[in-house]
Amino acid sequence: MLKQLLPSTLLTLLLTVLLGLGYPLAMTGLAGTLFPNQAHGSLIEKNGAVVGSALIGQGFTKPEYFHPRPSATTDADPNDPTKTVSAPYNAANSGASNAAPTSKSYIESTQALVDQVKAENPDARVPLPVDLITASGSGLDPHISPAAAEYQLPRIARARGISENELRALVTANTEGRVFGILGEAAVNVLKLNLALDRRGSAAR
Repeated sequence: MLKQLLPSTLLTLLLTVLLGLGYPLAMTGLAGTLFPNQAHGSLIEKNGAVVGSALIGQGFTKPEYFHPRPSATTDADPNDPTKTVSAPYNAANSGASNAAPTSKSYIESTQALVDQVKAENPDARVPLPVDLITASGSGLDPHISPAAAEYQLPRIARARGISENELRALVTANTEGRVFGILGEAAVNVLKLNLALDRRGSAAR
């Protein structure tokens, strides 16, 4: 029996070291060398300080900024660990609401978002894009559609005192096309766009 146990034990140990330790370390080192920005979280800095990640949305709410799409992520209720509370863009608990389109609470919350977004953008001249009132599957999407950015132009132009055409040019300059020209849709990273907006004129977040 020892003859059978020894080789299998040694093989298990060898594979554990190679695949459980060596391979992950090699891939981590390779990724850090070839793709340093992505390997370290695609972090974005402003004046030498990290202000976020290009991969995770943030809750901009002030009128002088482009607003992101909603987030349905949650976190544990500090007063009752058996319950959850809303925690938008919580990267530790990525997920959607999982509510059915026919759910009464979902319909009511979506209508509330519609009313809120329309109230925040009373001068909008294009139809309300669906991504401004619905969360993504992850709840962390950092992008909005160019149409969602266009919808917000009048509000931001008024708050910043700059023309809509200037803002539109900024959106175009920060629009990311389809992956390989065929996958997905054009999108705008909200954090990058707002940082570019700040570089054109100071405003408090």
